[in-house]
Amino acid sequence: MDYFDQLYRLERQYKHLSPGKRRKAQQKQSKPIVEKFQEWVDKSPFFEKNTLDKVSKNTLNRVHGLKVSLFDGRIGIDNNPAENPIRPNVIDRKNWRFSVSEAGAKRMHCLSLAETAKANGIDFYQYLVKLRMELPNLPIHQQPQILNKYMPWSKNIQATCAK
Repeated sequence: MDYFDQLYRLERQYKHLSPGKRRKAQQKQSKPIVEKFQEWVDKSPFFEKNTLDKVSKNTLNRVHGLKVSLFDGRIGIDNNPAENPIRPNVIDRKNWRFSVSEAGAKRMHCLSLAETAKANGIDFYQYLVKLRMELPNLPIHQQPQILNKYMPWSKNIQATCAK
């Protein structure tokens, strides 16, 4: 854990650097820590079928991914910035996955719609109003391609519902 504590401490220092400066700092300060960690895992006397053995093998299989961040200043040590925004959706989806009620299914549908709108810079309330006012009057069952104009990323919605 000490190796990762050191790496994350350094990552916090690099956070505001340009990619070029970040890469140089990673090469100078983080790379030796990653190399020491890999050496420690390689030489550790873990026994077969033991949890530490499994963890060490898993680590060695993924060490290339850890090292990628050392050579490209745009890449962080982990993918937390990408995972954090979707974490609430994943948790809610798991909670509602086994919902046998129609209300649970509607909640999940609404949550997906809200998060997609948010990801596309759309005011969710305005978007819902537009959908509720316009979709019932359109022949979407005969012409489903009409729905493309009502997707959060469409020019139509971007022009009328953007935040």
